Amino acid sequence: MSFAVVFPGQGSQSVGMLAELAAAHPIIQQTFSEATEVLGTDYWQLAQNGPDATLADTRVTQPLMFIGGVAVWRALRQAGLSKPEAIAGHSLGEFTALVAAGALEFVDGLKLVQQRAQLMSAAVPDGEGGMAALIGMDDEDVIAVCSDTTGARIVEAVNFNAPGQVAISGHVDALEKAVALAKERGARKAIMLAVSVPNHSSLMKDAGAQLAETIDSLVWHEPAVPVVQNAQAAVPSDIDALKASLRSHVFSPVQWTKTVGVLRDQFSVSNIIECGPGKVLSGLGKRIDRSLPHLPTESPDALDSAIQSTLESA
Repeated sequence: MSFAVVFPGQGSQSVGMLAELAAAHPIIQQTFSEATEVLGTDYWQLAQNGPDATLADTRVTQPLMFIGGVAVWRALRQAGLSKPEAIAGHSLGEFTALVAAGALEFVDGLKLVQQRAQLMSAAVPDGEGGMAALIGMDDEDVIAVCSDTTGARIVEAVNFNAPGQVAISGHVDALEKAVALAKERGARKAIMLAVSVPNHSSLMKDAGAQLAETIDSLVWHEPAVPVVQNAQAAVPSDIDALKASLRSHVFSPVQWTKTVGVLRDQFSVSNIIECGPGKVLSGLGKRIDRSLPHLPTESPDALDSAIQSTLESA
């Protein structure tokens, strides 16, 4: 029996996150302190004091979630978690996964994620871009809604989070039309999200091109653990393939349903540990495959339980 570890992305942050876990595992706050020295911003204080609106700013959310994911990973390993069969990360979480796998140093990852956040924030004018969620539609029907809406203004299916749960991204006016069309075509729920950035859409290509220069300038290592990357829902064949996928990451879809399927089918994992704040990926996991337990780690008891589950299944 084996297990995988997955890292959440934006949307899992909350005011007061990881406070209880940090009290039990000092390495959590030590990791945040290390990040403060590198970036010059105290993300721990931001996480504890908020407000929510500040944490929702992608320029804050991305470094915050990256640091939080690495911090919980370190706490898990220090508490006795053995090496997983594979790891993956949802959207931003892929960068956390690459650091956890040893493909990238923490400091380099910090700087890369900070730049990613700044480039994505500046990719389109304020108020121009956003995202929406379509619930209760097949993937093909969501793609058709986007295709039938897109013209001069863009809307694309970008986050295939779980069966019947897909996020779309693009220009706000096109998104609003897509939401209305989805409701006409039988979506159980179609809502605009509180996101001001058209994540993973083609509107991010310029940001991706600039980020690619930094990706190519960094020192990369062969991952110590297989990493299932978002866009292809596959483990790259080598470092060049890994970097190629990462260069297009900000404007490529997140194939999360397929990623969980790969962890289950290719690596035969019996548990998936969600490493970071919140339980978003655990919720998606129930929609993808109820027979595959997803274990959050957001509290000391949850973290201990997750580790114990891997020992019992060993």
